[in-house]
Amino acid sequence: MIPLSHYLMVSGLLFALGLGGVMVRRNLIIIFMCLEMMLSAANLSLVAFARYGLIEGHPNYEGQMLVFFIITVAAAEVALGLAIIVALFRKEQTTHTEDLNSMKF
Repeated sequence: MIPLSHYLMVSGLLFALGLGGVMVRRNLIIIFMCLEMMLSAANLSLVAFARYGLIEGHPNYEGQMLVFFIITVAAAEVALGLAIIVALFRKEQTTHTEDLNSMKF
């Protein structure tokens, strides 16, 4: 059986890679994918804690329920975020953040 620490290490690595991608990259689609990677890392840690957290000998399913809601919110985020990115691309013909200045004065 794989110990909890291994799951948390993978989750931390995924989250760190996602955070690094958000901070370093300038392409909106890459930033969006890195945000989704960070959500997946949080989901992995929630499922791992739910798997190893037993209540009176029975599994704790609260983590899986939270993951279900996070996936639902992430699906809505993907639909809305990609719609905004497509609209920005149609208007500005670019997805690079330094070229987008429509919100500046």
